[in-house]
Amino acid sequence: MRADLSDLQAFLAVARAGGFRDGARAAGISASGLSEAVRRLEAKLGVRLFHRTTRSVLPTEAGARLLERLGPALAEVDAALDVVNGFRDRPAGTLRLNVPVSAARLVLPRIVPPFLAAYSDIQIEVTAEDSFVDVLAAGCDAGIRYDERLEQDMIAVPIGPRIQRFATAASPAYLRRHGRPEHPRELIGHACLRGRFTSGTMMIWEFERDGEIVRVDPMGPLLVGVGAATDLAVDAAIAGTGIITLFEDWLRPHLDSGVLDPVLEPWWQSFSGPFLYYSGRRLVPAPLRAFIDFIKISAE
Repeated sequence: MRADLSDLQAFLAVARAGGFRDGARAAGISASGLSEAVRRLEAKLGVRLFHRTTRSVLPTEAGARLLERLGPALAEVDAALDVVNGFRDRPAGTLRLNVPVSAARLVLPRIVPPFLAAYSDIQIEVTAEDSFVDVLAAGCDAGIRYDERLEQDMIAVPIGPRIQRFATAASPAYLRRHGRPEHPRELIGHACLRGRFTSGTMMIWEFERDGEIVRVDPMGPLLVGVGAATDLAVDAAIAGTGIITLFEDWLRPHLDSGVLDPVLEPWWQSFSGPFLYYSGRRLVPAPLRAFIDFIKISAE
């Protein structure tokens, strides 16, 4: 039984987008054309691939199993076709990246514009989320993580600043009302603006000075999802609601303007910068190879 490649790609677009309308927009075809391709594929396979309701489109068990194997397989097909890019004067195609929100905000803005200016035939699609995903199954060429410990078949390349820090800050008005903590443990008595990862794990605040590490699980009036809702916590800190801990680069404009004051600065902890990671099991697509070479040259 041999299914048409375009029908398989239509199934993949719907599954990843969670619906025919968004899938059609991502695939660049009409929703009716996408729906017909999926019906054709289901008829050929003899199984239903999606549960369809007025509110959602979700893979059946058979659809989920197909999706699990199909994403990496089609990625290999794309990589094989990309071989011809090596015969072009300039690489062309689409580079798909899956990155945390912090990287989309703090790392990529310094890299993407000059890269696109240098490679006019390449497009970049960025998905920003803070849950760990299988980049191949998600249809992406590469991802970014803040940890070089990756699976054995993954290759990691440094991207962006090699050393970053977490900064703690509060508004001058908050510090006038509640006082300035002099030790991380004093944060227990303060209103702290906290974050929770998509996994449900609470973000523990960690401080370090002269080899001493102090971990604090503070309380406070506001809890936000790490990533997309982080700016709400920053705005609350500026308004005097409480104390925030976040990437120093994220808070730096507000520290420089004076709307936030640094707190516990001698205790701010440094950590390793992010890494671009991609699979070592497949051919590297030409757009990704150009991107890797670009960030390596930019780091020199």
